[in-house]
Amino acid sequence: MADRSAPEGLRTLPSWLVNQVALLATRLVSDELATLGMRRYHYSLLTALDERGPASQADLGRRTTIDRSDMVATVNELVELGFVERTADPTDRRRNAVSLTTAGRRRLRQLDRRVAAVQDELLAPLSASERTQLVALLTRVIDHRGAGS
Repeated sequence: MADRSAPEGLRTLPSWLVNQVALLATRLVSDELATLGMRRYHYSLLTALDERGPASQADLGRRTTIDRSDMVATVNELVELGFVERTADPTDRRRNAVSLTTAGRRRLRQLDRRVAAVQDELLAPLSASERTQLVALLTRVIDHRGAGS
């Protein structure tokens, strides 16, 4: 958590505050996922597959901002765990399509519950309407700047 003794000049900068919250959120989510032997990349990939269906590793990398080298390792780990499968892409045999398995969908539901609990812990000082407003404001900033820029 942000040190309350940090200089006031920092504590009034939105960029500094957002970074401090991001660091805290990353730690909380990572720690919770680790209790199930999972990582944030695993959760991102499973979520992307659940929302949009099978995709190439390159497309998944673009959607999740997971680097190509990390994507290969992440897919390999999830294949080994039985949460995704890699098959030849029917539209382009040179590519592989990655898809969510039934076990992967079950694991994602479990992860969703855990991540939701972390969101509640992170945002405990905020009311429901403040949480909605925070998400809307952060989304506006991200959409204005463009994802990944």
